Amino acid sequence: MTTECTPKQLEFQGFGRRQVVGRFDGGSISSDGGGLLLREVDRRARILPRFAECFVDHRRPELIEHSVSELVSQRVYGLALGYEDLNDHDELRWDPLLGLLAGKADPQGLHRVRERDRGKALAGKSTLNRLELTPAGAGAGARYKKIVARPESIDELLVTLFVEAHEFPPAQIVLDVDATDDPLYGEQEGRFFHGYYRHYCYLPLYVFCGGHLLCARLRPSNIDASAGTVEELERIVGKIRTSWPEVKILVRGDSGFCRETLMSWCEANGVDFLLGIAKNERLKASIAEELATAEQLHEQTGRAARVFKDFRYRTLKSWSRERRVVGKAEHLAQGSNPRFVVTSLAPEEIDARTLYEDLYCARGDMENRIKEQQLGLFADRTSTATLRANQLRLYFSSIAYVLMQSLRRMGLAGTELAKAQCDTIRLKLLKIGARIRFTVRKVWVSLSQSYPYAGLFWRALERLRRWPLRC
Repeated sequence: MTTECTPKQLEFQGFGRRQVVGRFDGGSISSDGGGLLLREVDRRARILPRFAECFVDHRRPELIEHSVSELVSQRVYGLALGYEDLNDHDELRWDPLLGLLAGKADPQGLHRVRERDRGKALAGKSTLNRLELTPAGAGAGARYKKIVARPESIDELLVTLFVEAHEFPPAQIVLDVDATDDPLYGEQEGRFFHGYYRHYCYLPLYVFCGGHLLCARLRPSNIDASAGTVEELERIVGKIRTSWPEVKILVRGDSGFCRETLMSWCEANGVDFLLGIAKNERLKASIAEELATAEQLHEQTGRAARVFKDFRYRTLKSWSRERRVVGKAEHLAQGSNPRFVVTSLAPEEIDARTLYEDLYCARGDMENRIKEQQLGLFADRTSTATLRANQLRLYFSSIAYVLMQSLRRMGLAGTELAKAQCDTIRLKLLKIGARIRFTVRKVWVSLSQSYPYAGLFWRALERLRRWPLRC
């Protein structure tokens, strides 16, 4: 990677009688040699080519140097490899390995039209920024911003990739719904102060099924946490049932999603639900005996005590019918800790304790997936002016997450990184020093000889090569 640096020679503390000096003159060396594993994943799952098809390109073909496929691939691979900002790409455009990953026919940039661009195979920050800022109604007459994203196609792709990740239809799936805060520090469109989080933010809605991401919808924060959930579930459940007509579906969420509209929709469409309920005086009175019993058990043993109660309950106004509620009467050293969930599952299917401890509490793993995407794949970098552009940034992060999840599923199953988070996978498998050399017949990628996870890298590549290539 060519770089200008002053001073030309770097001087460090000596080693015995020897001087220790350095220079930025190593040639075509990349710090992301392991990114080739992600390329192997994409050749088999065909994620990025289909993502590129979700954009409409109104540019004149004879004037294009960077295709839509190359642009979105560059952006998604950049996120997966740890480069969160567009500014990073002004230096990354020199990297021939990233050019190889993005599918550039000339990954060294030797034949660029302008002499000043030669050696820089990839797009810079300005070109990528125009991709993000293209408005919905742009056409061939626009001056700079002519690549229009189609959000509905991207939403459909996320569900399609989820279905394709299963060799056989599962008997039952759990759709976890949750909202989180995306802090904002500018004057972005849709920016509001949120009383619970106590800062200005967006309030994105996520839908996961295990480790699979099915929906990432950016929303302003002046709404209820559950707003739009029914519409997203209608779309997702409808597409899933088209492929798997017999699958049983359970929707799971915290008390922010315990709304009559959501529960009624589930009941009308044959979808089960398991939702938290905000505690109130009526609910606590319903388990008063169990709370007293839990307190006695705690005093006897000195340890946390739980007692469960299964009962029927209906709110005074908001619910249309009586529903099954499970109350957890818990007493800790800090005092009483009652919790409640409502469900459409019958007591004959699952008892109260198992329902709460094994099924409801498992939803906490979804919160880890959200943190993984926000912290590890930079879904919270929503600093551009419009809600549409920030939604596109969230889509880029979401596709990067799907790519990393596919690496876990296809290449890391059965290894020590099978359940590792994205940033751990990046650190151990993707961040490898590599020298790149191009000859007439081959691209030679010489990975660091001292790389400590070479055995794991070999196993991951062997597993990936067992999967058939997609046309």
